[in-house]
Amino acid sequence: MTDTPAALPEKLAAIAQMFKSAPKPLRLQALLEYSKKLPPVPDKYLEHPEFMQPVPECASPFFLVTEQADDHVRMFFKVPEEAPTVRGYAGILTEGLQGATPEEILNVPDQFYMEMGLSELITPMRLRGMGAILHRLKAAVREQDAEQHAG
Repeated sequence: MTDTPAALPEKLAAIAQMFKSAPKPLRLQALLEYSKKLPPVPDKYLEHPEFMQPVPECASPFFLVTEQADDHVRMFFKVPEEAPTVRGYAGILTEGLQGATPEEILNVPDQFYMEMGLSELITPMRLRGMGAILHRLKAAVREQDAEQHAG
């Protein structure tokens, strides 16, 4: 066993452990369940999509936005229904990281999802997209955190 789960925030570590220990068919089913749990993007962002950041490395149209208040991060992801595996990953990030501190998010290992056994379920292209999503999420958190501490 590696020390990766210890570096994850508690909720994300629990999700990662559940995936890691589940048989392959259950992992796919769980990923699809997380796609259904992805909360809708607030209207203020749907009405002003310029505030949402694209993740062009993702094969599916994927957009994200973060908000920071009281040193806690809220995140929203816009992912088409037709991309259930990517939506599932977004659902995992939302459930596992919603309300985390910027530091907790920035400390998530870049390829933590590989520990979850997703490479057996998802194409390498989609896995690269997942890496890009986490990279863009961290960049958005870093940028917002710097803005908050500068002002």
